Amino acid sequence: MNTGRFLDRTTPPHILTLVIIAGVAALCMNVFLPSLAAMAVYFETDYAVMQFAVSGYLAATACLQLVIGPLSDRFGRRPVMLVSIAIMILATLVCGFATTTGVFMAGRVAQAAIVSAFVLARAIVRDMVPMEQAASMIGYITMGMSVVPMIGPTIGGILNDVSGWQASFALLAILGVVILALAWFDLGETNDSKSSSFSEQFHAWPELLRSPLFWGYALTSTFSSGMFFSFLGGAPFVGSVIYGLSPAMLGLQFFFMATGYMIGNFISGRYASRIGITIMMLSGNVIGLAGILAAIALTGIGIHSAYVFFVPLALIGVGNGVTLPSANAGMVSVQPHLAGSASGLGGAMTIGGGAALSVLASAVLSEEAGTWPLLLVMLVTGIIAFITTWFIRVGEKKHNVRS
Repeated sequence: MNTGRFLDRTTPPHILTLVIIAGVAALCMNVFLPSLAAMAVYFETDYAVMQFAVSGYLAATACLQLVIGPLSDRFGRRPVMLVSIAIMILATLVCGFATTTGVFMAGRVAQAAIVSAFVLARAIVRDMVPMEQAASMIGYITMGMSVVPMIGPTIGGILNDVSGWQASFALLAILGVVILALAWFDLGETNDSKSSSFSEQFHAWPELLRSPLFWGYALTSTFSSGMFFSFLGGAPFVGSVIYGLSPAMLGLQFFFMATGYMIGNFISGRYASRIGITIMMLSGNVIGLAGILAAIALTGIGIHSAYVFFVPLALIGVGNGVTLPSANAGMVSVQPHLAGSASGLGGAMTIGGGAALSVLASAVLSEEAGTWPLLLVMLVTGIIAFITTWFIRVGEKKHNVRS
């Protein structure tokens, strides 16, 4: 899995570089979650307003992916990554020094530029290896990067208790400088067939959108990750309001989900190239649904506690770790010469759907209704993910029959 000489930008990036950059990008999404209630108090606004720091960030990443992919196909992976990291550092400083909600949210939306780490990691891998191997390699990358966000909310909760919510953004700014230096010295260019114009990439979208396979992979990615994004939108409310957890204890609960995600990605890295991406996606969806059904069953028989809610849902993390590397590898392999555009367009659909589900999950929750609304949103999302993956399976069988 060593894809290049470390700290030699004349070769493709080392896998460790992709892991670290993507890990910091993931940390941007969740390190401050245990501080949302404290931030609402600081800015003298409602908790629902501060929730926009999650849903608004996801919406911004969805929009940015539409541009980042084509930009990297036109100008290369390296320059787009470097500029995106620099923007993320400046935006993080804005968030940390903000004194009003508006300034903070502006910085938070700009911070979404770091989504290039996800988009370009997929495209870079596909530049180097074929589809089945790409699924395994993406699995290893996301397994490694999941270690960082696994402890992110825990660190964020502790930092909040010790130094206030701004400490999480100070940490992100420091890590941003680290990954900028790492990318500068190690991230060699992998796009050897740059497009002739930026608009050419957008003109290629109809070619992708006419492909049933692209839709299948993209929708599978959207609704599979939708289980997690629903959790992301509702879990802070469940932990802090329904179960009364402190920021530090709430951060610890995210450990279960992230551990599951790391395990799932290890399974992908180990078996995707042997088993095939469709079986991996179906298996991951079943695992995620099993976790949701377990939480529903335990709640239904009257067992109520934070651990009854958070521990079974760790299987969503396992399921996402099994499903998403294969779905992402499929998306960027439908038209390999459009890997960047496919990664951006598919990623925008995934994150856009995630933002909508995050908003929905937070909107349906109330202290009186308990965890039921969130569990039902995740259940419906998981069922749709399984159905879209099954359509890919059926389509493959028909293609084999014709062949």
